[in-house]
Amino acid sequence: MNETIPIWIWAVFNLFVLTLLALDLGVFHRKSHIVGTKEALGWSAVWISLALMFNVLLYFWRGPQPATEFLTGYLIEKALSVDNIFVFIMIFAYFKISAIHQHKVLFWGILGALLMRAIFIFGGVKMLEHFHWIIYVFGAFLIFTGIKMVFAHGKKIDPGKDPLLQFFHRFIPITPTLENGHFWVRRNGRLWATPLFVALLFVEMSDLIFAVDSIPAILSITRDPFIVYTSNVFAILGLRSLYFALAGIVDMFQYLHYGLAAILVFVGAKMALMDVYKIPIWISLFIILAILLVSIVISLYHARTTETAS
Repeated sequence: MNETIPIWIWAVFNLFVLTLLALDLGVFHRKSHIVGTKEALGWSAVWISLALMFNVLLYFWRGPQPATEFLTGYLIEKALSVDNIFVFIMIFAYFKISAIHQHKVLFWGILGALLMRAIFIFGGVKMLEHFHWIIYVFGAFLIFTGIKMVFAHGKKIDPGKDPLLQFFHRFIPITPTLENGHFWVRRNGRLWATPLFVALLFVEMSDLIFAVDSIPAILSITRDPFIVYTSNVFAILGLRSLYFALAGIVDMFQYLHYGLAAILVFVGAKMALMDVYKIPIWISLFIILAILLVSIVISLYHARTTETAS
């Protein structure tokens, strides 16, 4: 039975998150600039450290089981967020978003992602509470998505052919240039969207699609809304810095995609078999860590041998 978390704790946590976001945009990144790899790695370390400190707090506050559930959920969300990075790279390349403006797009995109994830999480938990059979639907969907991910690897997306962009373009004119980093400009009394806003729209849509995979995945670990929500929030908060840290070297991790597919298949099977055999949380954590490590090591080895051969 999940422990009921008082409203004031939810309020304090969300106030903490909003304070971090305000400091991020209003202090540390008040002026647009190109985020270098060193800065990105530093911020990645900050966000990961905050998540681990929160994990320790959970351990002493609620015990080892919730702390392990949080860590496992955080790892799943963090791993699956790497797939977002591939999509972000293609979106920014297509709309020719310069490096100096990418942080702004990702900041507002992640703010929207936090709101969408909250709706998905509480909706998913309520559905499982009232309709137990949905657990099998979620499990089958994750297995199908994992298998599909293997065969979809390497396929390029073309935002120009997306129905969303075509529909948007019918009603809102889009400027050909970035307009000094503005999302909207007014010309001849009419409001125009800039490529920056359209890129933001696609970032939001991509996260919505990824949420359909990631939320059921973490619900296979725990149905505690507080743990599901907080692990998601910490993973998303670190997504921008992870993007800037990995964007230049993402091609080195060619086999990570298959590792992510394997994780989805595993958590889907875990969910589908939950009424037959409930895999202990520490075993799930070990399997997920092992899959990630193996796929990363194989990717780095392949990248090194390829570089040596050339």
